[in-house]
Formats: sequence, C-alpha cells, structure tokens
Amino acid sequence: MSLPTRTPTEFEKEVYKALGEIPRGRVVTYAVLAERLECGSAQAVGQALKRNPFAPDVPCHRVIKTDLTLGGYSGKVKGVRVERKRHILEEEGVDFDEEGNLLNAALVWDWK
Repeated sequence: MSLPTRTPTEFEKEVYKALGEIPRGRVVTYAVLAERLECGSAQAVGQALKRNPFAPDVPCHRVIKTDLTLGGYSGKVKGVRVERKRHILEEEGVDFDEEGNLLNAALVWDWK
C-alpha cells in the first residue's frame, strides 16, 4: 500500500472504513454508501472515493452508480481507469455487459 500524499479528512476516513465492510465480489451504490454513512450526498461520497489514496487496498472500485452501471474510478468516468475498475471487479466475480450494466443485481451489497 502506498503512503497517502495528504491526510484524509474525518469524513474520508469514515468512507474508507465503510468500504472495508463490502465483501469481495459484491458492489454497493454511491447512494447506499451515503445512506450507510448518514450522509445526504452521494456526490460527497464520490469525491471522497476520488481522493482515496489507498486504492485498490481500500476497495473504492466496489462502488457503482445507482442505476447499477459501472460509474467512474479515480476521478475519471471513461478510459483506462474505468477499464481498470471493470477488470478488478471482474477478477472478483462481478461482471458487466458491454455498456457497463451490472449483470447480476444480487451482487449489490446492502447493510440492512
């Protein structure tokens, strides 16, 4: 794991801690993660994930969009980084179609 270039905020630490609860081979949506953190903003969660200095050890790749599409990775919404996210998830057994739609909705993690 590489050392962070800056100290994460308390909110970011909470986001990263919650990510550790998502099992390998499962995904969660930005909105569900925000709800878990009692945060009203999926966008705030996305910003914390964008700044995750511990990826992929802290698995921000396991967070997808509410419409169950792949979403972005490392602050990018297309390109090499998003393809890396897809590859990591596929290695964990989470597959997407050519358009980036999750193939098995049963893999969505729910803390309830």
